Amino acid sequence: MKEVFVDTHYWVAIANPNDQWHEAAMLAKRALGNVKLVTTDEVLIEFLSFLSRYGELLRVQGAKIVRAILNNASVSVVPQSRQSFLTALEFYENRKDKQYSLVDCISMMTMKNRLITDVLTNDEHFSQEGFKILIAKQ
Repeated sequence: MKEVFVDTHYWVAIANPNDQWHEAAMLAKRALGNVKLVTTDEVLIEFLSFLSRYGELLRVQGAKIVRAILNNASVSVVPQSRQSFLTALEFYENRKDKQYSLVDCISMMTMKNRLITDVLTNDEHFSQEGFKILIAKQ
């Protein structure tokens, strides 16, 4: 089964129906059909960190979403490890001219290791590394 990586941007967009990217994210996911979604612990941490600034309601909703993701057989969540951290840190250090976050570097290394080319995001950093962004600009 084809694997598609899921970035923080997608989780944020689907969690909030008022998000400017919500509809585009939903359309992108529907267009994929039956695929295995892949994300990382670090992406989920970033997602919860983002939602935490918006108050109790989104914190509670975010935690429920993460628990649902962790229990969803159609989503593979790659756990954190010292090795993935160090590999991404080296990648981060080698991309001095880029503005990639360390979480983006972990995501990109995960995608490369799993031979994933498509990513549910609108983050142009992924296209700079040759990945196909699936959430179109509106």
